[in-house]
Amino acid sequence: MNEITAVLDRAQQGDATAAEELLPLVYEELRRLAAHRMANEAAGQTLQPTALVHEAWLRLAGEQKERWAGRAQFFSAAAEAMRRILIELARKRHALKRGSDAEHEPLEESRLALTAPTNEMLAVHEALDRLAAQDPQAADLVKLRYFVGMSMLESAAALGVPQRSAERLWTFARAWLRGAIK
Repeated sequence: MNEITAVLDRAQQGDATAAEELLPLVYEELRRLAAHRMANEAAGQTLQPTALVHEAWLRLAGEQKERWAGRAQFFSAAAEAMRRILIELARKRHALKRGSDAEHEPLEESRLALTAPTNEMLAVHEALDRLAAQDPQAADLVKLRYFVGMSMLESAAALGVPQRSAERLWTFARAWLRGAIK
């Protein structure tokens, strides 16, 4: 059992000091993911990777009533928190634009959410809730890949599934989203 899982187990058993130990253990990994996520963002972006990690951590700490069963569930919750932050920013940008009724563009795997058009990011976000109702693990994979920017290998590890299973799930999720966004 790795150290993160051990701390999460202690936190679930009611150890109050475990939550304080968790942030230093996951901070660098969350920061790396956020930096990767925002690497292609346009100059002048006001949200920095550190701010994204801190905002996500504040939201996760606020949801501390919900305990995470392990590493996969924790990183899934972190991905969801980052997704919500990015969506809020996209909605703000979208609200500021005039004539933002552009046609939807097809979802492309190589595009990161922060470099994708605002309309696409919002369409994926809206469709993702419907996908989660049908297949929660596929929705978690999309959050990790599209909104957080994890590689397939990192996503599979975070979800605790073999990489080949994650690849099959990704193929399904992409096809499902393409159909839902059209």
